Amino acid sequence: MTSDRSLALRRSIPGTALFDGELAERGFQLNAMCFSFNEAANRKAFLADEDAYCAKFALTPEQRKAVADRDVPAMLRAGGNVYYLAKLAGIFGLNVQDLGALQTGRPLQEFKDYLVSQRAGIDPAIAGLHVSREIA
Repeated sequence: MTSDRSLALRRSIPGTALFDGELAERGFQLNAMCFSFNEAANRKAFLADEDAYCAKFALTPEQRKAVADRDVPAMLRAGGNVYYLAKLAGIFGLNVQDLGALQTGRPLQEFKDYLVSQRAGIDPAIAGLHVSREIA
């Protein structure tokens, strides 16, 4: 069970939104649409008529604007889950690192360099990672 203190700490990470039940409920339509992109026919339908495809999933005005603007932080605030949003991003040739860069407001290479710098502080024995510290 999560303590109140632990929950408060998790909710106070600057620049992040805890994907909890409230956010999941808020983002249900957006995430359902993104999940549909597992099927090639659905990706094609989205590209053919984005407005109609979004309407099919009853996106909220906030979600629709975020999708139209390709605004990843706004999609996250609207309840989007990064793993589902990756399906949408893939349509436009983006990957999860691209999403991370957009979310943090960093250029892509700077974001990648940041990820590598953070890896240096992780003890592979504790984290279960099996990577060489010499890999850059």
